[in-house]
Amino acid sequence: MYAVIKTGGKQYKVATGEKIKVEQIAADVGQEIVIDQVLAVGIGSSITVGTPLVLGATVTVTVLSQGRHDKVTIFKMRRRKHYQKRQGHRQNYTELQIGVIAGAAA
Repeated sequence: MYAVIKTGGKQYKVATGEKIKVEQIAADVGQEIVIDQVLAVGIGSSITVGTPLVLGATVTVTVLSQGRHDKVTIFKMRRRKHYQKRQGHRQNYTELQIGVIAGAAA
């Protein structure tokens, strides 16, 4: 069984037992969260697609850790103009363990 969930403005295809890193969620490590923005639920080859959400479908997740991704380096340069700019960015993330996928059966 799998589900397509939406969190942090992005969509993720998840199955029970998987670990995913999503945009930072304000929650403590070890806390269980229920994600109710489920866009699709599938069992094998059958799938239920919501319009836009599947009514009654939820995904229970556990927060494993909070952290920051590796640094992304931004380098801007204008040739012959003596302009160079270096900048770095580290995005925050929350690592989740997917638990129970409940709701509309496909």
